[in-house]
Amino acid sequence: MKTFVFFLLASVIAIQVAAQEQFVLKSNFLNRPDTVWVFIPEDSKVDQLHPLLYLLHGWSGNYHQWDDIIDCQTYANRYGFIVVCPDGLYDSWYIDSPVEGENQYEQFFEKDLIPFISEKYPVDNEPVFITGFSMGGHGALYLFEKNPDYFTSAGSLSGLLDLQDWSDEYGIDRVLGLSEIENDSEILELFSVAGNTDQLNLANRPIVVSCGTEDDFYKINVDFAEVCEANHIDIQFINSQGNHNSEYWHSAIKAQVEFFYRMIQ
Repeated sequence: MKTFVFFLLASVIAIQVAAQEQFVLKSNFLNRPDTVWVFIPEDSKVDQLHPLLYLLHGWSGNYHQWDDIIDCQTYANRYGFIVVCPDGLYDSWYIDSPVEGENQYEQFFEKDLIPFISEKYPVDNEPVFITGFSMGGHGALYLFEKNPDYFTSAGSLSGLLDLQDWSDEYGIDRVLGLSEIENDSEILELFSVAGNTDQLNLANRPIVVSCGTEDDFYKINVDFAEVCEANHIDIQFINSQGNHNSEYWHSAIKAQVEFFYRMIQ
């Protein structure tokens, strides 16, 4: 086991194990360090560039959650992706909080995490993908909307894509400071994936959205897909039997990764 210290845009402690590395990144944009788990294809050759896949976890989870659901190393090996699992810090919603100055996750992602991964790993910066489940589904599409030039495509599994009817759940009211403002609806629309579909139009890149038919967020996903289709946004909507749980995400992620994989063949 080896420990390395890097001084890039963030202070980093790295623990390397086989084709996997974990980093603890300290950032001026966050009030606590962010742990990031990276999986590199085991057959990677010197100077070989790999496409990049970010996997974002759900509310109350952490960087370890995706690997608890699937074997991330197996996915990295099978599809040739470098897989990056950052920590969403329990309930960051992967956004820049308008009221918490040290809860600026979008800034952390763009200005600390992206440069760190690009400099540290042999990534091909053209095919870059992002997806996640629940809060992470929202985060993946939200970050895609904000950074369309960086991402090739994005996905969401069981994502809470419209925050309007869930403002008092999952820490949303705290992160958005809803008790401190008068017009909640404008803030909720501003920070919802569903409120920024114009950015998807501008991006002009395909997305994939999956949701189980028994999921409480199913109608939100159906409505979102219909809005996308009405606005000629290239969306593949996958609905199948399933609930808001790890069993569904375990089965549904494969179709999304293969959706991304076909784009680089």
